[in-house]
This record gives sequence, C-alpha cells and structure tokens, in this order.
Amino acid sequence: MILVTGANGMVGSYFAELSAEFPEELDLTDRDTLDVRDWPAVRSRIRDGGYSHVIHLAAETDVDRCEVEPDHAYRTNAFGTQNVALACGEADAVLVYTSTAGVFGGDGAMGPFTETDAPCPANVYGRAKLEGERAVEHLVHRYFIVRAGWMMGGGPSRDKKFVAKILAQVGSGREIMAVNDKVGSPTFARELVLGIRDLIATGRYGLYHMTNHGVVSRYDVARRIASTVGSDVSIVPVGSDRFPLPAPRADSEAMRNEQLGYLGIDRMSSWEDALDAYLAEWRTAAGPRTASAADRGVR
Repeated sequence: MILVTGANGMVGSYFAELSAEFPEELDLTDRDTLDVRDWPAVRSRIRDGGYSHVIHLAAETDVDRCEVEPDHAYRTNAFGTQNVALACGEADAVLVYTSTAGVFGGDGAMGPFTETDAPCPANVYGRAKLEGERAVEHLVHRYFIVRAGWMMGGGPSRDKKFVAKILAQVGSGREIMAVNDKVGSPTFARELVLGIRDLIATGRYGLYHMTNHGVVSRYDVARRIASTVGSDVSIVPVGSDRFPLPAPRADSEAMRNEQLGYLGIDRMSSWEDALDAYLAEWRTAAGPRTASAADRGVR
C-alpha cells in the first residue's frame, strides 16, 4: 500500500482519479486525517501502516503567506517533512517528496536549472522547501525528491493559481496585464502524478526535476490561454513591479528534466500541449455552463 499526504490539494486530487494506474492501493490522507506537523500521529500511521511508499505532497504552497508567516512555513514545509522522513526511515518505507523550482533563482541565475545546479531560494517558501529536501536526504535511505515547476491543475474546484485567475479575467472580457520579466517551466499536475508512478517503478532513487518542456513567462501563458479559448481580449506585458507582493520572486524558476532524460523516461509534454490538455479538462469539469467558452472565454 502507498500512503499519500495532502491528497485533497491540486496535485493530490489526481491520485484519487488515477489510483488504478498504480500497482498498489493508495491510502489518501489530508490534514483532517493526517496532519504532518503532528509527529506522534505521523510516526504511528507510517509505522503501523505497512506502506511500501509514502508520497508526501502536504505543504503550504501560498508563497506570500509563507513570507509573512515564516514560522508557519517552516513548521509545515520543513518540520512536517522532517516528521514524514523520520517515520519513513524507521519503517524502511520509500519516500517520494514533491519539492519545487522555488529552490532556485535567488542569486539571479537564469537556468534552465538541472539537478546538478546549486539551489539558492529567493524567498521563505523556497528556503522551507529546501530544508525539507535536506531532511529527506539525511533521514531516509531510499527516496525520490521530485521538483515541480509552476503548477497547473485541479480544475474549477481546486485551482486558485495563475491559470484559474487568467481564465476568470478572460471570461470578463477586461484587459489583462501579465508579467513578462519572470520565467519558469509549468508542470501539469496530471502528468506529474503519472511521472511519479513511472519513476517509482524504476527503483532509481535520487533527485529529479519533473516539468513540462519549455521556458515561459506568465505573459506567454496568458496569451496561450486566450488563444486556446478563442478570446480576443487584450493582454498587455508588464514588469513584476506592477504587482508588488510580500514575497520576492526569482527572475527564473525554469528547469530541465536532465535526470529523467538520462533514464529515458521523460514523458512530460511541452508546456503548450500540457496547457491545452488542462484547459480541455477544465471545460469538461465545468460542464454545460461553459459550453460556449470557446466563443466568450472560460469562466
């Protein structure tokens, strides 16, 4: 059996949908059923569960909240991961830890970054996730650390990130301003889950990047969304200083899947194909109320 933490989130929701793709039964948990910050609960669950693998998704992913509440960020993303890693070490379970491209770019380097590049986070979120990586490396004998990029997925019910925000603005018909001076590599959550499945099967433990192919700005993504849904809304490129936020953002969080390529299992699609697939998934999930979305934008 495989334990999944954070299974009600953007990425975690695909584990329920794709559970038949995994060779073992999935035990799906979230904060209400397993709070990773609760060491006795984590230790007991993993020690007594007989799990072959633990896929650790649970995290605080709100970058700005992490910046203004660093104790919360470290307690969840660093200490919580330490708890899971310690328990996996004691139970001899394989740990799969989902990390982030946010561990890069704080030094102004532009990438695209590979697994051999030295991390340098730009904000509290990235530093807390990097501490989680270090806990995994030091406390678990068999592990996969999987760094994902700018996440997209979850559909209308779970997506509160960039794609959902742009879809809402496209639907309103108002001019959209999108940042063009920061770049990254998107990761479609559905493809990430299937990539994790394939990676587990190799038994080749270690550190991996898992993003869709390409380096883009938010402006590029916004233009693709508008084009795909058939909207002629005006999209204006602007600098990031137009939207001051609590957490500094790296100029680049772009990554390349070097290790997956070496193994011959890099099946991540281009960012364009991944975004198109996600928008199609969104329309299906939204149902009849967006039947004419191609003409007026997806709401």
